[in-house]
Amino acid sequence: MSIPAGLTSLGPLSFGRLDGALLLSNDAGRWALLDAESEAALLGGTLGPDHPRYAQLAAAGFLREAMDVPALVERVRSRMAPRFQGTSLHILVVTLRCDHACGYCHASRVPMAATGADMSLDTARQAVDLAFQTASPLVNFEFQGGEPLAAPDTVRFVIEYAREANKYHKKDLRFSLVTNLSRMREEYLPWLVAPDVAICTSLDGPADLHDENRHLMGGGSSFAVATGWLRRFREVYGEAGLDPGLFHVEALLTATRASLGRARDVVDTYLELGLPALHLRPLNRYGFAAAAWDRIGYTPAEYLEFYFAALDAVITANGAGRDLREQTAAVYLTKLLTPREPGHMDLRSPCGAAIGQLAYAPDGQIYTCDEGRMLARSGDQTFRVGHVAADRWSHAVNHRIVRAITLASTLETLPGCNECVYRPFCGVCPLQSWAAEGNLFARKAGSDRCALQKGQLEGLLRRLRDDADGSTARLFHRWTVHRERGEG
Repeated sequence: MSIPAGLTSLGPLSFGRLDGALLLSNDAGRWALLDAESEAALLGGTLGPDHPRYAQLAAAGFLREAMDVPALVERVRSRMAPRFQGTSLHILVVTLRCDHACGYCHASRVPMAATGADMSLDTARQAVDLAFQTASPLVNFEFQGGEPLAAPDTVRFVIEYAREANKYHKKDLRFSLVTNLSRMREEYLPWLVAPDVAICTSLDGPADLHDENRHLMGGGSSFAVATGWLRRFREVYGEAGLDPGLFHVEALLTATRASLGRARDVVDTYLELGLPALHLRPLNRYGFAAAAWDRIGYTPAEYLEFYFAALDAVITANGAGRDLREQTAAVYLTKLLTPREPGHMDLRSPCGAAIGQLAYAPDGQIYTCDEGRMLARSGDQTFRVGHVAADRWSHAVNHRIVRAITLASTLETLPGCNECVYRPFCGVCPLQSWAAEGNLFARKAGSDRCALQKGQLEGLLRRLRDDADGSTARLFHRWTVHRERGEG
């Protein structure tokens, strides 16, 4: 069988189909969609400098004769750099206590009256000291729980101690508080409202939907509590002279079956509150969500229908002069439209377990990631890599399970992923495979996670393809600038 003449002139690439059109991608994160005429010219060896697609394909590195190798190398270097800089995200689980009973909770909460569920100040100090041993120039301490504001003194101690320690370490230091806001108090505002502190809460849509998903134990509306504090934070940011669009309480939505068909209601709720961003995410089968899947779960196709209904509503709102971005799209778009790596631990090859993030349990045990800590709560200690009182950062990241996870999440070597056209833009989570199948190297291509990622990428590419006046592309590029500033 003869080889098409054009194939010998192509640079390294992967290819696939999107609605019949030829889709190309390469390791530099460049991509192109070709219609039938351009495809025939490319494969037939007749796509020369006078062809209208030649300059674009040459600049992207798809044409061997016109490859700018130094530029492609620099782009690959920029995309790969975070893999080698060291652990940047350090998740401190300061307490397991929580006053919510959420049907999809991953965190293995314990009642507010429980004892022995909080991280001591000494353990917190040791965790901070270990985190600063990282080679990464960026250190982000993320407070998780339980509800971290059930242990406010520990949160404040870490912020103040880390800032003091950083006078020596001189890292790019940031803090992220993941909170349901139910334990928030006015007296916490002076030490939480700061340029280096980000707040992330959950807002699952209008009151009826949010309260159905997120039950406040003891009664009352968790929606009323969360939205009250969202408004208060925006007031305080304004009083402090901080731009609420840059230093804000980010809200995210975990979609359940009850969310399906409510996309417009969700977007309207975020617009009414004046929030700058909406972060949509699907359920993961961890913790309580796994047990309740038959009641709250859905298929990838059902989630994608909900997701794009919400995304299109966000795009329409921006066209009408409102300023709202969708954070999941912003992550993918940063990979699709820029040479930068957006820092999302689950969307990279290899994944960020240990080499990008570590999780510290209240008792000082160190895990590859928060998913590893959650599995430990169910009795599976596979992903424990040390203890803050006995180990160093270098010991944790060189643990044998870290090496195994790194191998299991390197897409370039995984069957079904290594040749996929979407490989430069997605990632796998070996811990999800372990939890579901007991195998780090379980099937990735064709899984529900694969279907979700591929579906989201395809949907974004379609919207860029069909963007006749360029308005969607301009909006999408603006969202990637927010990612570059480190927001969300």
